[in-house]
Amino acid sequence: MDTVMTTSPTGDEEIYDTLYDVRKEAEDIGNYVEGDPYAAMNARRAQAPVQRGFLRQLLDLPAYHRQAGALDLPGYTAFTFAACEQAFRDNANLSNAVYHLDGSPPKTLGILEMDNPEHFAYRQAVQSLFIRPKAQKWWRQNFIDALVEDLVKSLEGRDRAELNLQLFARVPVHTITRGVGLRGEDALVFRNALVGTNASRGGLQFRMESHATVHRMLMEQINKRRAEPGEDILSWLIAAQINPEGAELRPMNDEEIITFARLILLAGGGTTWRQLGIVFGALLANPDQLEAVKADRKLIDPAIEESLRWNPTNPLFSRIAVNDVELAGTLIPKGAFLDICLGAANRDPERWENPDVFNLHRPFQQHLGTGIGAHMCLGRFVAQAEMNVTINKLLDYFPNIRTDPDAPASYITGGLEQRGVSSLHVLLQ
Repeated sequence: MDTVMTTSPTGDEEIYDTLYDVRKEAEDIGNYVEGDPYAAMNARRAQAPVQRGFLRQLLDLPAYHRQAGALDLPGYTAFTFAACEQAFRDNANLSNAVYHLDGSPPKTLGILEMDNPEHFAYRQAVQSLFIRPKAQKWWRQNFIDALVEDLVKSLEGRDRAELNLQLFARVPVHTITRGVGLRGEDALVFRNALVGTNASRGGLQFRMESHATVHRMLMEQINKRRAEPGEDILSWLIAAQINPEGAELRPMNDEEIITFARLILLAGGGTTWRQLGIVFGALLANPDQLEAVKADRKLIDPAIEESLRWNPTNPLFSRIAVNDVELAGTLIPKGAFLDICLGAANRDPERWENPDVFNLHRPFQQHLGTGIGAHMCLGRFVAQAEMNVTINKLLDYFPNIRTDPDAPASYITGGLEQRGVSSLHVLLQ
């Protein structure tokens, strides 16, 4: 596949500062949380597995909910690992229809908003594009390896770097947008519009203009791929067959392809960037573990998994009860709203010893950092490949990399729905 770009991803475009400021992003959305919420989450988990009230209410935070209309319904929150795992797995009683409480039309978020059997039918159509062997071969060969090499190599000759903006933000956005055929500057224009579809900044008019830009740019690429298929995500979606609700197999229409592509681009360009900062920041803060990774690169994947347990980028998801359901001894009535606090679940001392500590050497147990059950993250193996290649390449080029003691200290910030590092200043030499 041709990967020649009109603008290099190593450029100094100011839009990176706008798109990848974690705190400002949360402030624009309206869900910014001051400080580290984990102590309060832990204290709540110790009181009861499931409690009446939305997570923010229980943590004494300003009212906000990602799902518009939720605060008008009865709210509950699950805190323990057992309760949260049960909630994630119970697709019969706890529904993803939460995304349309504001009256927005269905099918705008694709599989994220679907329940089985519809969810299975659509997910099955693209699942093979994201399996581990595909991530390790097709994604790496076509998009990840050369991009990461160029980005890390561009830091050569420097004494210092800010990895959050100069590297980590760039790997996933250019990987995923290359995957749909966008190049260079167009990738940043698209990402800005995509983020704008969910932002409060600029109001309704801005969001409508952002939606229009996303739709136009994707339709341009879909039309190109229909005329001339290639080795890319859109060509794959165009060729995919679905049979929702037992209907006969058929191709997806343009709007279904746009919905799928939009979800892949939104998630793929956001969560991986934040998790990269979290895992590498944790390694820098624990020099003994960083040295262990340098000596044995097979420890990179355990470090990534531990970061997903310790500080996932999305520590809160939600469901709506479509039937009365008992969860860890608490009745969740039909029509009630459930916040699933996977951040608290991932630090449940009933499951992990000393869970507030990042420790890549701890024996692996399944966490909830990428979900579990039917809605486990579709792109997790691609994200893992991006993170593994990036960390490996950083250590190849800069074996003495360490925290810059003269720069602002890094900390994890954002909202309860999306978290990442404030910055990550390092000495390279």
